[in-house]
Amino acid sequence: MSSKVVVIGGGVGALSGAIRLAKMGFEVELFEKNSELGGKMNEYEDLGYRFDTGPSLLTMTHVIDELFEFVGANRSDSLEFLSLDPICRYFFADGTTLDTSNDQEKMVNAIDNLAPGQGTAYKNFLNYAQRIYQLTADIFLFTPIHELPKLMKRNYLPTLLQLNQIDPIRTVHQSVKSFFSDHRLIQLFDRYATYNGSNPFKAPATLNIIPYVEFGLGGFYIQGGMYRLVEVLESIALKEGVQIHTNTPAEKILHDQTQIHGVSVNRTVIPTNYVLCGVDITVAYNQLIDGKTKRKQYLNQLEPSLSGMVFMWGIRKKSTKLSHHNIVFSPNYQLEFDQIFKDQVAPKDPTIYIAITSKTDPDHAPSQGENWFTMLNMPYLNNQQDWNAETSRMRSTILAKLQTLGLDITDDYIEVEKVHTPEDYDNIYGSHRGSIYGISSNSRSTAFRRPANRSRNLKGLYFAGGSSHPGGGIPLVMLSGKMAAELIAEKEKII
Repeated sequence: MSSKVVVIGGGVGALSGAIRLAKMGFEVELFEKNSELGGKMNEYEDLGYRFDTGPSLLTMTHVIDELFEFVGANRSDSLEFLSLDPICRYFFADGTTLDTSNDQEKMVNAIDNLAPGQGTAYKNFLNYAQRIYQLTADIFLFTPIHELPKLMKRNYLPTLLQLNQIDPIRTVHQSVKSFFSDHRLIQLFDRYATYNGSNPFKAPATLNIIPYVEFGLGGFYIQGGMYRLVEVLESIALKEGVQIHTNTPAEKILHDQTQIHGVSVNRTVIPTNYVLCGVDITVAYNQLIDGKTKRKQYLNQLEPSLSGMVFMWGIRKKSTKLSHHNIVFSPNYQLEFDQIFKDQVAPKDPTIYIAITSKTDPDHAPSQGENWFTMLNMPYLNNQQDWNAETSRMRSTILAKLQTLGLDITDDYIEVEKVHTPEDYDNIYGSHRGSIYGISSNSRSTAFRRPANRSRNLKGLYFAGGSSHPGGGIPLVMLSGKMAAELIAEKEKII
């Protein structure tokens, strides 16, 4: 029984962990409650319009390439990564725009055209962000940091002694403001805290590694849609012998207070000494794990990340003003985040994100149309919001704001509409209180010590996904799957 692993959840983190475990010789059985794998990384199609429902930008592509190499495959044979230029088009409240690029010279020129003299500030900021990445990546991204012997074995002590250089005391906003004097550029680089669902006015400046990852290492799109990654990973998993069950939720993780001994599925006990849980860790303790009240209470006290509201619109119209990725900023970013995290209400004037994959993949929409994935930052569920009313208000707010940009999108042009609210993230994907990225990084303790990949109170229980170390986003959840799989293999003395 020790060589069997039950995987709960079919998100990218759990799926990548399942692949590794199967390749290392474990018997792996995966249970997903929804009809398809991928978790929040999914797709929706209607009337010829196709949408990715989750992540829309890929970074750190080497993480995916390494998984393919691990199973003896070549990623380029099945997935094509496209470098986007511009990476994103930004629309500021004063009517100005900026196209961003991972071409440094191009980016410096664009910034200088927007705000003369700030191109040098950008180069200095990117060097600073690169330094944080160099100091933190091996320890905080590629190592299960809670495993002290690994930190000692890999001789990370010299790096640990330099951790004052990762800027852990200032906030993202304070750091960004020290480099840039132009309020538009401050707002642009503040935005990267939202990549892991956090507040730039609270989260530690160490998160400034995120813009380096995008601009220094590159931002990519997967040809055919981001969901192609899930489809290919599923194919690899099946080839490696993973038994996959969809529409099959796990009911309970069974244990004797100290050791895992099985999983209940369809009122049947599946014996196992190892569980790789891809479910949100707080949800797992709330719903799947009985008898661990202290751990459950601790996790429920942690602040969830941002949630979101998404309008997937099939637009019978083409826009020359918009690019593949677009951001329409609110005029007051701090007010927006105060409303989301402090007041815990939907913002009055939200920043709008619009991804249009048909700009790159024309077959994602009819010939005279476009597929708009339109997303707003929202508070996690707190029983204060009428989400039906907020959906109606936000819809009107978006359309009115787009009109100020000369984008006259009315009901007459919207042929398809699919909406996701924080309640949907909770109900469909099992995200704790509708949070998209698990636990926020709005404090140093949660930013640097996300829940571990190996449970400390139940032997045989391991976690992968955005709510556990090292965090959210495609490459990080895949790394969490890798860490969990390797910890299981080490326990069985396979590696």
